[in-house]
Amino acid sequence: MTPEQAQVSQALIESAMQRHDHLLWAVTGAGKTEMLFPVIAHALAANQRVVIASPRIDVILELAPRLQAAFAHLPIAVYYGDSGEQPESQLVLATTHQLLRFYQAFDLTIVDEVDAFPFAANPMLAFAVKQASKGAVIYLTATPSQELIKRVQTKTLAVSYLPRRFHGAPLPVPKIAFGRHFQRVPAKVRRVLLETVASGRQVLVFVPQVDWLPVIERLVAKLGLSVASVHAQDPERATKVQNFRHHVWQCLVTTTILERGVTIYRCGVIVLQADSALFSAAALIQMAGRAGRSADSPDDPVWFFASHYTRSLATATSQIALMNRRGQHALSTV
Repeated sequence: MTPEQAQVSQALIESAMQRHDHLLWAVTGAGKTEMLFPVIAHALAANQRVVIASPRIDVILELAPRLQAAFAHLPIAVYYGDSGEQPESQLVLATTHQLLRFYQAFDLTIVDEVDAFPFAANPMLAFAVKQASKGAVIYLTATPSQELIKRVQTKTLAVSYLPRRFHGAPLPVPKIAFGRHFQRVPAKVRRVLLETVASGRQVLVFVPQVDWLPVIERLVAKLGLSVASVHAQDPERATKVQNFRHHVWQCLVTTTILERGVTIYRCGVIVLQADSALFSAAALIQMAGRAGRSADSPDDPVWFFASHYTRSLATATSQIALMNRRGQHALSTV
């Protein structure tokens, strides 16, 4: 871990020991998972029960092998909609919906991506977290809600900031290009796609609606690129994400279902119709955050293609720039 990561990790351990809730406000790609290992290990060594929960099944499926590798001596129970029976375990992974099955079961509760759908603005799931926990709750996010920020301001929630990624490079700043008829993949989009692939990278293409997927997939295939598409209800969703990670395709067209929790190295990002009302500033930040995850390619390109300049676009780009300034300040004071 970097010195900053180690400092945050120690703060999490102290909060857990004191049974105090804690917010980890970290940029995408800051290495949040690795920072959790010491506090998880500390709780397990004290014979405490730990749950790591996320609103997104993709996050759970990605975390499972990493946690199993880190804590190989323990069986890990993994709960999601289709997971079936699981072993009794001291260490649990679960979607936030699955927390409804537990009552005061966990000494340490870690909730990843608390700003994500369906957890955000869902009182039932917030209740599920409180009901399942009998100790500290650690919240992880790159874009905290106003409620969490208010708790920080009123000193009812401890907070740690991590404005830099593990490799120390700044977040890729999105380039905004304006145009129309993005469902037709105009020349400007085609050029960015081909240039990104030619640079040895894969590309994630985000679209606002499911019915765009087959259209965009077909047009990208006509460019001679290997491509697939995926959405929330796709029965092959997990397999497709794994295949993309293993370089089966050069391009994956997707909805916001892959805006978070999925790490692909050397991958550019394109957001089509980025001015859509369906894309919040938080979603745009998360989509942009899929790029630049590896130390050998921290400057993966990010493009927002839009017809109009919106408040969400302005907020997303300004917040990314702000975190880069904070990260640079942190670097200069080390």
